[in-house]
Amino acid sequence: MNSNVKTAIFWVVLVCVAILLWTVVKQNTARTVQDLSFTDFLKQVEAGRVKEVEIAGTEVRGQMDDKTPLHTVVPLGYDKVYDLLREKNVVVRIKDNSSSTWITVVINAIPFVLLLAFWVFMMRQMQSGGNKALSFGKSRARMHSSQQKKVTFKDVAGVEEAKEELQEIIEFLREPQKFQKLGGRIPKGVLLIGPPGTGKTLLARAIAGEGNVPFFSISGSDFVEMFVGVGASRVRDLFEQGKKNAPCIIFIDEIDAVGRHRGAGLGGGHDEREQTLNQLLVEMDGFESNEGVILVAATNRPDVLDPALLRPGRFDRRVVVSLPDVKGREMILKVHTKKTPLSDDVDLSVIGRGTPGFAGADLANLVNEAALLAARQNRKVVTMADFELAKDKVMMGAERRSMILTEEDKKVTAYHEAGHALVAALIKEADPLHKVSIVPRGRALGITMQLPTGDVLNRSKAQMESRLTVCMAGRLGEWRYTHQLSTGARNDIEQATELARAMVCDYGMSRLGPISFGKKDEQIFLGREIAQHRDFSEATAIKIDEAVQEMVEDADKRAHSIIEEYGWALEQIVIALLERESIDGEEVKAILAGKPGKSAIVGESPDEGHQEVLRPEVRRANPPLIDGERPQPA
Repeated sequence: MNSNVKTAIFWVVLVCVAILLWTVVKQNTARTVQDLSFTDFLKQVEAGRVKEVEIAGTEVRGQMDDKTPLHTVVPLGYDKVYDLLREKNVVVRIKDNSSSTWITVVINAIPFVLLLAFWVFMMRQMQSGGNKALSFGKSRARMHSSQQKKVTFKDVAGVEEAKEELQEIIEFLREPQKFQKLGGRIPKGVLLIGPPGTGKTLLARAIAGEGNVPFFSISGSDFVEMFVGVGASRVRDLFEQGKKNAPCIIFIDEIDAVGRHRGAGLGGGHDEREQTLNQLLVEMDGFESNEGVILVAATNRPDVLDPALLRPGRFDRRVVVSLPDVKGREMILKVHTKKTPLSDDVDLSVIGRGTPGFAGADLANLVNEAALLAARQNRKVVTMADFELAKDKVMMGAERRSMILTEEDKKVTAYHEAGHALVAALIKEADPLHKVSIVPRGRALGITMQLPTGDVLNRSKAQMESRLTVCMAGRLGEWRYTHQLSTGARNDIEQATELARAMVCDYGMSRLGPISFGKKDEQIFLGREIAQHRDFSEATAIKIDEAVQEMVEDADKRAHSIIEEYGWALEQIVIALLERESIDGEEVKAILAGKPGKSAIVGESPDEGHQEVLRPEVRRANPPLIDGERPQPA
């Protein structure tokens, strides 16, 4: 019987019981019957106070002149009562109670039958699993059947190494003899680690679709609730189900909700969660063996997991699901655009190159936004322009067309963004300029976007310094127009200061040498360091501050020299921004190569290839002298 039918029966029974109880109570409260002895009854009849009676055997029920109900019992065989009633003109009704006896018995028995049925129903509910009443100690894992829509490894792209690792698990489940004859044993646990949106849960669904074994899925938050011992009970029940269906796979999503470091935190540990974790540790690798039960878990916070959970024998394998590279992003886009009609001008490789740092979920959102934009314009196919607009929306936020800006504000914003764009286009080490816009998006009035040509795994000191220079160029662009400083450069200054401090304290890119300064903040809930510790003296702190200030000032001087020399290009970029509000990097390059006698290439005309190479004195401003000597490279 299905759960909906059971629930309906339960409520029908409950309502019937309530109605019967209400009827009985009402009858008992409404019936203020006056029980009379037979002698008193005869006196009331003789006095003429009884108006009518109903006689059923020896039972006499009636009504007095004040409408008070009465009840008495007539002795068996006493017929004179009929003569008295007839003499006093009392209305007499004779009732045959032979058939009513059974009806009365049945009516009186109905409440007891319904209560018994209700009790049986509750006991059955307590013995069954799932989300039924009083079954909070049972596991809430959902078993995926073969009839459900399957997700296979063909639907997962961009994580080829992770797919290979998991494919081996499936092969072991299908052909265990192939590995066992060489002494191999089935892994007990596989931990999927990666940033949010990279496809960890999707990989688990693919495992369920590829493997012909039972697959249970549950979230880490489903274990711990308000009742003490519920989490450990659910872990036991989960592994009991797994043993009954072995070989099988159990998937726990967001395992950090239950597997966090024990005994950590400001106020001590969380007893209930620690009991649940202890039970999980014992079930994975304790005295009892769980042969054929593979635990697959996913988390984006492996640093908070308990060390006992991560040791070999429990989670034997850690599969890193990282952000996709250029090729992976193109493959992911192909998967997500299978059901999307695309225009002939759509090039997924270009979109993949223009979305560095995007996870699989971000790319799925990008395709969805592009499809929504095309549908809004009543188009039947999605064009490249739709993808570009969707990319801007995802990366920079939705356009705020309703924001009213004065002409002065537009000009200040245009000069600010033109400063960023000019310096980014002229410095060789900087990431290529992609787009400049003065359309308000999100919390910003304008934006300058730089996109690397490929995936950046490492950055040099020259590249870091170029980022500092680009950050400082916005305020200098504003200064060229207004000769005043504004609050618009606040975020640029914050980024530049953080970047310079990281170069000094973390990367060893300053005159202080390759030394790391300061312990980093630890997570409070792990019970480690709450604040940052200074492991250096006051004198060193002063040198660190001086080195940070020196780097930012050097970047400011370098940006100032570029803007002064190429001020004509800055003005042209501003004019283009005020006319069209958004221009791309190619248009900025065309502006730089367009003025006679001015070229971004040393010793070449604009027609001899446009490489962004500045003269040495422009590329890097000379650092100031320190104690009469120039700083030596680290």
